[in-house]
Formats: sequence, structure tokens, C-alpha cells
Amino acid sequence: MFNNLFSSNEKGHLVIGGCDTVELAAQFGTPLYVLDENAIRENCRRYKQSLAQNYPDTMPAFAGKSFLTKAMCSLLAQEGMALDTVSGGEIYTALQAGFPAEKIIFHGNNKSEAEINLALDSGVGRLVVDSTAELHLLSQLATARDKAAAIYLRVNPAVTPDTHSYIQTGQVDSKFGFAIDDQIDEAVKLALSLPGLSLMGLHCHIGSQILDLTPFRKMAEAMVDLLNRVRQDAGVLLGELDLGGGLGIRYLPTDQPPAIEDYAQVITSALKESAAKYNLPLPKLLVEPGRSIVGPAGITLFTVGSEKEVTGVRKYVAVDGGMTTDLRPALYDARYHAFVANRVNEPATEKVTIAGKACESGDILIKDIELPKLHRGDILALLATGAYHYSMASNYNRFGRPAVVFVRDGDANLIVNRETYADLCSNDLLPAHLQTK
Repeated sequence: MFNNLFSSNEKGHLVIGGCDTVELAAQFGTPLYVLDENAIRENCRRYKQSLAQNYPDTMPAFAGKSFLTKAMCSLLAQEGMALDTVSGGEIYTALQAGFPAEKIIFHGNNKSEAEINLALDSGVGRLVVDSTAELHLLSQLATARDKAAAIYLRVNPAVTPDTHSYIQTGQVDSKFGFAIDDQIDEAVKLALSLPGLSLMGLHCHIGSQILDLTPFRKMAEAMVDLLNRVRQDAGVLLGELDLGGGLGIRYLPTDQPPAIEDYAQVITSALKESAAKYNLPLPKLLVEPGRSIVGPAGITLFTVGSEKEVTGVRKYVAVDGGMTTDLRPALYDARYHAFVANRVNEPATEKVTIAGKACESGDILIKDIELPKLHRGDILALLATGAYHYSMASNYNRFGRPAVVFVRDGDANLIVNRETYADLCSNDLLPAHLQTK
């Protein structure tokens, strides 16, 4: 099959985490996000082990923006992972789950004063500063609390990987970070001079869904070059280096993503070789994988509904979700593979386009995929949706967001309730002059 997470049972149904997906759809309804808990744990362990085998001091931090719930935070804590957050809401979720604040890293190119206050008051371990204005604001807020905020400076390393332009973040023209050529030196000096700040290290991130390891090597080399420059120019030896995330995954059967172990070997060898060249002690290494941990472990289940044939063009088959449950195809033209979960072993007999039910012509999940003939009521499984699907889900068209379940060894545990119509209206208010009698 597509990968070793899936199998089929005697009924010809798709199985994930030991659970029959057709039975999951019947029990929890559709659309439904399903994530294999053991697969997530295994990917966390692969990162921890492969980094530790190659480098003396490492810490992988899960990128919360890819998928974050209280249950996920608890799983990460059990696996000894750190957590990369990008908003006050993500920090709050982690704290509600009992995740240790000292293992939280807080990112963001426009952190609000309220978010920074939450980070400082809760004892977040590291704040990644993105601008000069943020340095001044953080200094004021930390000084008022008589604290020294432990910070990284986010660097734009001018490395552009071959991925979609919307998920490139390390190129010269980026909203993120200090430019490595003409901004970071002054930022370092300012960070060292302002009260209430403790500069611990540097951070960078070059993008997402990267399938070539070469940009990661270039990034690591560029950041060690910068560490040496900081030592020479500012007289400071920074002891921590966060290289972000970005490792790609398999979305289509033809995709060949690098293994986690190969990624770890490339970045650690680049760091060791570059540090030796400058006679630098090895900094503590942090990385921030998200998609490569949770993405392959998740699927979205849909129920097939209407169909429409455009003679000589294509056949559309609609499902009960779409861009409100799985935004990436509409946002990035992301490509996905799917199975007919209730007839997974049947051969493909027709080419169809899978459409969503949102009131948008662009709400297309998969263009021109070959599948067994689909019928109303079939269960369709969209693969590799563990990352950036639940986290990007919306209430557009007043649709409720789906439920989320973890599956493990044949057991299914609900970790997010399905939104009801009442939930959709729960924050709506009717001023007195609009109320009907």
C-alpha cells in the first residue's frame, strides 16, 4: 500500500492503527480526522535517536502549527519533546495540557504585547525575536517584571529551497527574521545592550515540504559561519542554534522524501565540519519538525455524495468536506492521494475529480485521480493529512469543524469534538435593537 501505516481487513476495508476506517466513520461521523498515535510517537523517537546518535546535545521541538491539541501536547510531553509555538493560543493550549513551559519556544513575526506577557509570565523557555521593534518591546516588558528573557534572534539565511513560494521562508525577500548580510550584526549588538534580555543563540527556518537535503546543509553551514562572525565582531560565543524544520513527506505514491535519519546525518555533519573549520565549540542543536512527524500519520475520512459528468472534460464526485476541512489543495495547489476506504482492494476503473462542498469553484481536493467507481455513501480516505489540515480548518459557509480521533492498537479515542450548529452560534450576539419580538 501507500505506506506501512495502512492495511486492509477481511471486509476489504482500510485499516489504520488497528481500526477499521469504515467503522470509525460510522461511529464518529464524517468528515473525520484520524491520526495514528503510535506512528506519531515513532517519528518523535526517530528524531530524538537519530540526532542524539550524531551530535552531543540536541533537542527536537515539535512545530505546533502543524497540529496542536491538548492531547497532542500531552503526547509530546510523554515523548520528551520540546514545543515550537507561534501564538498565544498555542501557548495557552500547551499550558492547559500541563506541558512544561520551560520546553516551549515562542515564535512570531508580530507578537502582541499580550502574547509576550503570557510567555514571560508562564515561564516559556525561549522567545525567538523577529525584529528590532520586538527587541525593544520585549526588553521593556521583561525589565518591568525584573526578568531576563532568554531569546534567539531569527536569521534569514538567504537559502531558497525548491518548494512552493508560499512556504519558502529563508529567501532574501521574506517577512521573517533579520537578513544575514546586513541586519543581524546590528540586531546582535542591540540584543546584548538592552536590559532584560539574555541572548542565548540564533534561529533560522528556510521553508517547508523540502525533499532535497542540500538546502539543509547550506543552511547549517551559513549559520555556523554566522556564529563565528558574532564571536569575532561582538565577542560573544552563542551556545544554542535552532535550525527550524521543513523536512518533506510523501503525499503521492511517486514522492521520495528523505528519511529522518538522513536529514539528521546531513545537518549534524555540516555543523561539526563547519565548527571544526572555525575551532568553534559545538552549539546545542534544536530542530523544529512538524509535518514530518504528524503528516504521514493522519488521514481524513469523507462520505461520497453527488456526482456530475462534464462530457468530454471530467467527472466530478463531491464529498462532505473540502477546503474548510483540507485547505492546502486550494491554498497551495497541494496534491494528494486517496483510497476508497470501504473497497480498498478494488482496482481503479475511472478517472474522477474529487470536489468539496464549499460554495467555491476552487474547492477541489484532488484533480483527475483513478479510483474504483464511486457511489453515494462510499467512504473516501485522503492520505497524509495529519499536518496543516485540522489546524487550518475553518467555519466558512458556517460549516462545523470535524472531530479528531487518535487510533492506537485497535482503540479509537476522541480528542476533539465535532462542532455543532450550536457551537457555530455560541459567540454570536444580538444587540437589543436587532432582536425580534
